[in-house]
Amino acid sequence: MALHCAYARISLFLRNIAGVLSLIFIVAFPSLCAAVEYTEVEWTDLMPKDDLDALLAPPEYLNDIADGSQQDSVAALNQKESVDAQTKRYRDALSSTRVMQEFNGKQIRIPGYMVPLEQNDEREVTAFFIVPYFGACLHMPPPPPNQILYVQYEDGIALEALQQPFWFEGTLTVALNENALGTSAYTLNIDDYRLYE
Repeated sequence: MALHCAYARISLFLRNIAGVLSLIFIVAFPSLCAAVEYTEVEWTDLMPKDDLDALLAPPEYLNDIADGSQQDSVAALNQKESVDAQTKRYRDALSSTRVMQEFNGKQIRIPGYMVPLEQNDEREVTAFFIVPYFGACLHMPPPPPNQILYVQYEDGIALEALQQPFWFEGTLTVALNENALGTSAYTLNIDDYRLYE
């Protein structure tokens, strides 16, 4: 009987200690105990509305320019001397680095395509841009900087084809990054990624 009571007291003591340790762990490491919730973001959410409006209303004369011609470039548009207000606003929107500050530090989930910038010895991509559509930065028109996310990912991602879309999850920050292939107004610190389905 005494042995049974001693066992019961030890068992109760251990349960109390376990409860106290659990409480200490939750208080000391709340980020490890809470599941991360990512907000699914549309690409257009990342740009000011007036930038989006300008991009959706390009000057009509652009329809007369042949795809892939010398005039089919941002550089050619920027060299045009006499421009109306609509053309100027469109041109400004194409190179806009204006961001939505409410996304700074936000945990997001976004679909997109990779534009490789660096790779490791295993030919896995370790630095890249995430862009909203296939061919961005490689063909015209490139997305504006506020529609490009920069990623540095040391673990590397095996990319079988450039036209392969992914879902990316991570923390978004406002940070300008310039590269020969483009300029991004945001950086994404990736927690996870998977093929888009």
